Parts: sequence; C-alpha cells; structure tokens
Amino acid sequence: MSIRRIDVARGLADTGSMKAKDQYLQIRVSPAEKTAIQTAAARAGLDMSGWVLGKLLPPEPRTFQALVADLAGNPARRRYALAELNDFLAGLGAAGLARAVADEPAVALEPYLANYVAAMVETAAHHADVASPRWTAAVPTLGEPMFGTTLPGLRLYLLLHSPPAFRRRNLFVDSTVGDRV
Repeated sequence: MSIRRIDVARGLADTGSMKAKDQYLQIRVSPAEKTAIQTAAARAGLDMSGWVLGKLLPPEPRTFQALVADLAGNPARRRYALAELNDFLAGLGAAGLARAVADEPAVALEPYLANYVAAMVETAAHHADVASPRWTAAVPTLGEPMFGTTLPGLRLYLLLHSPPAFRRRNLFVDSTVGDRV
C-alpha cells in the first residue's frame, strides 16, 4: 500500500482574522484516508487544510479570546462587546461551550469585567448543563455591589431578579446570557 503526503498550511489566529499562511505541516495518510478527508472536507464546504485545522484547532476558543480581548481593549465598545460575547455564548452547544471557555481569558480584565465575563460563562454553562470552567471560581468577587442601572428605584428589582451567577459576584443585572433587552 502506498502512502501519499498532503501538505496542510498552518495559519495563526489574529483576533478572528487569519494571518498569511506561511508555515507547513506535513502528514502522511493512506489513499483511503485521503479520500475520506477530501469527502468530509467537501461535505463541510472546506478545503482539506481548513477541515483538518478545524478539527485540530476548533474556532470556539479563538473566538472567545478575541471577544474578551475586544471587551478589554475598547471601553467605548464595552456594551457592544458584551452583546457579542452574549450572542456567542448563547449560540454554542454544550461541547462548543466547554471548548470555548476551557481556558481563562488571556487578557487582564478589570475586576468588574472579570466578574461579568465569569458570570456570563457560569450562566451559559448552567444553561448548557456543563460544568463551569475552574478559572471562573478563581475570579475574586466584587467587594461592592454593581448595578446595571443608575435608577435607584430599580435596585430592589435587580437585587431580587438578577441571575444567580451574577448575584454571587455582586453584579445586579436585568438580563443574562441569551436574553435581550
């Protein structure tokens, strides 16, 4: 049986966009394995390199890290970045969520944002019926309560109706992962 070589170009993620593919990874497969890879890639609408890389380096962790980096990097976009993170987490199934949030954020977040992200991840994990990643427990809870509104009349409502993961972190909000206001 002869073994054929396929070259898989390797690109590096750059906050969601791909840099130039300038590295190669060579693997040896049998003709039957190559045909199986070609068939699976075609079914997925990808080339062989894209399909193999998608299996080895799933996009969810890169997307999560890019969204958190965006949240940390631009205070003017904070609300939009939180909404994008919300949509991303809400759209994942159990396996995708577990892959996406397995590693703690690579960027340093101010305590408020670190707690907000941890609460979002814990809530999404609860909804998906998967365990929260360990890194969320290591995020120190806020010392003072933070409310999602400046209106004093709504604070009692938020104290009573905030999702549990947010309340545990001294965050009082009206909606949670998957919700829209």
